[in-house]
Amino acid sequence: MKFGALGRGDWNVGCLRPPPPIDDGNFIPLTFSIGALRRSGPGQVAARRSRAREGNGRNQLFLGMRSCSGGLARTTPRLRECLRSRHSRQVGVGPVHAVVPLRFASVPNPIRATVEGIGRLLVYLRLITASRAQRIAGLAWPRILTGLARMSKATADVAMVGVAVGPAAIAGVGYGVPYWTMTYMLGGGIAGGTISLVSQRYGGGRYDDIDRAVKVSVMAALLVTLPLVVVFWTLPEPLIRLIGTGEAAIQYGTRYLRVASLAMPFAALNLIGSRTLIGADDAWTPMIVRAGGAVINVGLNAVFIFVFDLGVVGAALGTVLGSVGGVLVLGWGLTAGRLPFVGPLPVQVDWSAPYWDAADARHLARISTPLALRKVAQNGGQFPLLAIVGLYGPNMVAAFVVALRVRALMNTPGWGFGLASSSLVGQSLGAGNEQDADGYARDTLRFTVATYALVGAAVFVVADPVSALFVDDGAVRATTTALIRAACVSVLLWGVMNGALGPLRASGDTTWPFYGQLLGLFVFALPLAYLGAVTSLGIWGLYGTLFAETAVPAAVIYYRFRTQKWKRISRQNREAAMGQAS
Repeated sequence: MKFGALGRGDWNVGCLRPPPPIDDGNFIPLTFSIGALRRSGPGQVAARRSRAREGNGRNQLFLGMRSCSGGLARTTPRLRECLRSRHSRQVGVGPVHAVVPLRFASVPNPIRATVEGIGRLLVYLRLITASRAQRIAGLAWPRILTGLARMSKATADVAMVGVAVGPAAIAGVGYGVPYWTMTYMLGGGIAGGTISLVSQRYGGGRYDDIDRAVKVSVMAALLVTLPLVVVFWTLPEPLIRLIGTGEAAIQYGTRYLRVASLAMPFAALNLIGSRTLIGADDAWTPMIVRAGGAVINVGLNAVFIFVFDLGVVGAALGTVLGSVGGVLVLGWGLTAGRLPFVGPLPVQVDWSAPYWDAADARHLARISTPLALRKVAQNGGQFPLLAIVGLYGPNMVAAFVVALRVRALMNTPGWGFGLASSSLVGQSLGAGNEQDADGYARDTLRFTVATYALVGAAVFVVADPVSALFVDDGAVRATTTALIRAACVSVLLWGVMNGALGPLRASGDTTWPFYGQLLGLFVFALPLAYLGAVTSLGIWGLYGTLFAETAVPAAVIYYRFRTQKWKRISRQNREAAMGQAS
């Protein structure tokens, strides 16, 4: 896929002629040469606006397009009308003129501004190239905004429950969240395989194969999550008692887990839908859907918790409704190939049978199984970890849960950069351009670490005011502040981990990250936490736990990335896929 930065008075190679005057404030006509268009399968045309921004007094737009060889049968009505405009010039198989909405171009966006500012600084320092920085930022910031909204929602849940009910409720939610998150991580592992399959097929022009990958991913997610819903609905209290201490906290955790379990399949399907679009170079649509849903979710939770006095059940109920809404919107968009107020999507899924393909299922399993196991190991460690932290006392549990929430919030840049790396590296690998894939991998890693350093430093400075948002007790607040600052140090290594993981995930080289996670958790993090609980090491054991939990996997993943073996694994996977297709 080729991109051009085009706008009034700003014309790059490939533009045939300046566009006609803008007819209204919502659209800007753009003209492309046929060289800027890429052939897709018969009857497929899709357009995607990846970014719009103000620059040098001009409205500039970044647009990616796929042309067609079989007509305009599958385009949306608005896109057909645009492509058949009287201003269009016919070249080869189709017109080269499009009209793109700029509804959101002038909306202030501090997240995008920050990400692009960091990118410009790195370009100025000659650490990354300008063209790659542009594409990385364009894919990363929507996903960062989505992650920020969703993790803010989770953090707001803890804060609202703490204000409405007290520290016991915070601890109860903390005991229930690892079970919910474990299932979410399984879905995330499957979605990691989805983005690998979709991005390589999209980059290689094998658009018809994307349908199968999506449908197999959906079926796999349902097969994994539905049995767990039954378990968590019927046996929440025994599960909470395995790791929980304090009768009040256990009861709160039981109620939270039972209701929140209903959201698990929908959360997994949300991940499949968003990774499908990101793999096809569209991070904007998942941001609109999932970040918007998170904002609505916070509002619902506030009503359930404070107006209807539902406490932890209200927080869980808001999670269920938000997850269901996200699936409905993404499912609608992928089925129709477009969404209102968003426009055409780069992928349109035909949901007719067959829903299962053995070859795709095996390919997905090879990629997703290590990813899912790594995520489960990462989250599964929270069970023994919280049980060990319980030895420190209930106040330490509350402080530790808050520190984990804040660290998860600081980790949201990794959501964007990791997936941007997977998408861009995967597309380059799918097109057979390993040199370009390596360039995107290295530039994204540097971009990621720089962003994490900025975020960690900022939160370190304001750790005490942040603690005050969750707890009022002076002693608990001091402990919470100290743990948050330790989390700020550890999160920098999380940046290395996420930056180096993207290329491995894109290529299908996902086994080593799993090994690294196991090593960091069971050999270093858990023993340090236990030593702190039973010796004079005390809270320093938890500081070491937070650091080792990210430092060890980061070292393993970075080492694997530097070996370059992920390129060879990608070649093997592509050759196997082409052999099956033939």
